[in-house]
Amino acid sequence: MLIRHIDGKADEQVWDKAAWTADFIDIEGVKTPKFKTNVKILWDDEYFYILAKIEEPHVWGNLTQRDTIVFYNNDFEVFIDPDGDGHNYYEIETNALNTVWDLFLTKPYRELDNTALNDWNAAGLRSSIFVNGTINDPSDTDKSWTLEMAIPFKVFRRSYFENNVPGDTFWRVNFSRVNWQHSISNGKYSRKINEKGKFLPEYNWVWSPQGVINMHVPEKWGYVYFSTKPVGEDNFDIPEDEQIKWLLFDGYKKQKANYVKNKKWITDISKLFDKEIFIEGFRGINNANSP
Repeated sequence: MLIRHIDGKADEQVWDKAAWTADFIDIEGVKTPKFKTNVKILWDDEYFYILAKIEEPHVWGNLTQRDTIVFYNNDFEVFIDPDGDGHNYYEIETNALNTVWDLFLTKPYRELDNTALNDWNAAGLRSSIFVNGTINDPSDTDKSWTLEMAIPFKVFRRSYFENNVPGDTFWRVNFSRVNWQHSISNGKYSRKINEKGKFLPEYNWVWSPQGVINMHVPEKWGYVYFSTKPVGEDNFDIPEDEQIKWLLFDGYKKQKANYVKNKKWITDISKLFDKEIFIEGFRGINNANSP
């Protein structure tokens, strides 16, 4: 076990060797968030470790029941698609009270026959929060809260005996932070509402920009490479055949949009893809794979 004490303090030396991500960006990739968010990740043969540092002058939360809709509080979210096919992926949300909502999605919400399984539990999940300040105390100014998490690889198994511990391979992963404007009444925090009594929209800050305000576009998630080399001694290049997948996903989205609008599928491939870009993409992959 690489990290024995999951306490949110991350004072083990191994964390010092891991690099922080760049500052999170707005989910659409065009704005600089008001507060910083950064992540470190590690792994061993049992766990996927995640450390998130979340800058926040008012650390608060009021949801305490597991599998409630945690993003109604400020929260941190993890999205994991082990085989990168855009289906059968996992989401784990945690607020500053360490309340967890974990779920499994058969398909993104854009699919009409998707299923979100809220009764899926990440059995053996270990998580803890450290608050640099005082939670739920509006009389002072806080600095941040830190989430430390260890997710057992076994919760992602597709069969009981599957050895799914990754090694020198990648998963599609993204991290998201939901942040709400708040109000304080009688010493208690709540989400801010407008003059019509509606909640103001939340901010969504992410590691890998989605281009749209929707985390459930798994083909836009980042790449996490599980290197077997010591921390900091390996580099990862996105495989060239992933570029073909990006093109195919673009065509797929056009197909879906056309079907929703016209109730029929496009049969002319030239209307789905730029022919020259598509052919050149395949040619590039074939050349790269030639002996």
